[in-house]
Amino acid sequence: MTNHGELFWVLVYADKMLIGGIVMKKPLPIGVDNFEKIIKDGYAYIDKTMFIKELLDLKGEVNLFTRPRRFGKTLTLSMLRYFFEDTGDSGKNEENKTLFQGLKIMGHGEKYTGHMGNYPVINLTLKSAKQPTFESAYGKMKRAIADEFQRHQYILANERMNEEDKRLFQKIAARKAEYDDYSGALEFLCKCLYEATDKKTVILIDEYDVPLENAHFRGFYEEMVDFIRSLFESALKTNNYLQFAAITGCLRISKESIFTGLNHLNIISVLDKRYSEHFGFTEQEVIRMMSYYEVENRFSTMKEWYDGYLFGDTEVYNPWSVIKFLYDLYSDVNAFPHPYWINTSSNDIIKDLIVRADRETKGQIETLLEGGTLDIQVHEEVTYGDMHSSGENLWNFLYFTGYLTKEKEYFKESSVFLRVRIPNIEVKTIYQNTILSWLKTMIKKEDFRDLYRAMEKGNAQKMTDILNGQLFRTISFYDSVENFYHGFLTGILSQSENYLVKSNRESGNGRSDIMVKSPSLRGRSFILELKVSDSIHNLEDDAEKALQQIYDKKYMEELLSEGYRKIDCYGISFFRKDCEVRFGEGRK
Repeated sequence: MTNHGELFWVLVYADKMLIGGIVMKKPLPIGVDNFEKIIKDGYAYIDKTMFIKELLDLKGEVNLFTRPRRFGKTLTLSMLRYFFEDTGDSGKNEENKTLFQGLKIMGHGEKYTGHMGNYPVINLTLKSAKQPTFESAYGKMKRAIADEFQRHQYILANERMNEEDKRLFQKIAARKAEYDDYSGALEFLCKCLYEATDKKTVILIDEYDVPLENAHFRGFYEEMVDFIRSLFESALKTNNYLQFAAITGCLRISKESIFTGLNHLNIISVLDKRYSEHFGFTEQEVIRMMSYYEVENRFSTMKEWYDGYLFGDTEVYNPWSVIKFLYDLYSDVNAFPHPYWINTSSNDIIKDLIVRADRETKGQIETLLEGGTLDIQVHEEVTYGDMHSSGENLWNFLYFTGYLTKEKEYFKESSVFLRVRIPNIEVKTIYQNTILSWLKTMIKKEDFRDLYRAMEKGNAQKMTDILNGQLFRTISFYDSVENFYHGFLTGILSQSENYLVKSNRESGNGRSDIMVKSPSLRGRSFILELKVSDSIHNLEDDAEKALQQIYDKKYMEELLSEGYRKIDCYGISFFRKDCEVRFGEGRK
């Protein structure tokens, strides 16, 4: 007998399309977060409908689900809308019910399916409020609210709706109402829907904290907090017309009193064991997908790059990155993995972390990049304003937004603590790329004329001292050491207006690592060869070996053939925050 999980795979995955005599598998839903579109257009879909069962079983009235970005929050709310919504059109209601045929929720009886198409639904997303000014962000939210009113215009035909309410309804729908009307619009719409249908409303709010994060970085945080607080208080606090609400975001934010007095607020974060498997993909789901697309031999790469999250006690993969990598693998089973998550939105929190990092924080970042862990006390009610008030708040931000993951959870002295680490290779590359970008910016602000003069004079000790000082101030990572040190040195040397810098590292064709040369063939030129030492004790010997390699492999020949005659050579070795420079004349 087939269980529901297997049945889902038979119905949703096993069917294939025949196009031009070629069997085609279901397309992957890249960027598609509308449940109806995924089902109707035949996209592959991981069945997450048991979320509905858990939601109904636990009977939370106002539920806030916090998960990292791109972990399926929008699609989950879309699924709830199509399951619960009474659209006011019986034909459309029946059509919505067919979307769930063959999915797991349908096998659990009338107790759950009896809720299908049974409630008016307000479906509001605040993700468009990521704007440069409060006026622009408020305008986007006003439009989103107005769109929901327009979607429910059918209730204007209700005879029980008084003329004053109809006028206000139409003003809000036309985006011509006042600020106070929009800040109280959700409660008002609930009231109108109840009067028209005799049914309480389900409220779905997606990405509630996007306006707050954006406002923090843009400088209008207090104005945004005031509006969001008013919008939520009226809709969620004393709303007699509310059936239940589901809200999603990356962070739990309550200290600002956005949820003032909401004693019935149920917050489900990545720490909670409930609902843990409904956002992101479990390992079994990933294995099934890879088997379906016949790329299971790349599972180890998939796991190294996109696994590593622990929601409650459930191991979870990043769903966005899994789907993107599957898409690439299906056309080329040898495709390389990429940090797909880095391109889904800005990484302002990481950038801010690195720019503001003191010596202690830089050391902690380096520990994490080496595969180490940090122990932090849990602060779930952190705010954007408090982000830099303590190191604990900062690491909590990174944990709850997906840049760190839990390795262990423990209780100590009446507080919950976490041992955290970087989840996977993908997230590590985000740190590394951001650090390199910051390093380039920092280098551009420095004056390196002393370094150039030391290089021109053959003063290897002075060069060593200057480079060591820079290494001490920067953030290093050691699993990609050669690229890091090469980028570090190339960035510094490129600041000179008197020399051209040529990096040969990417070509891998037997040339030296870096060439520095005057635009004039009668000017100076330099060859630099880099080595990374295994220990501090080998630093001096490795610098000598790097210098000797220039002579042994005749790296000067390229510059000589171009016409340069004044050529000096440098062997440079690195170990963590230390370097050693050795000078050699070109004519040797």
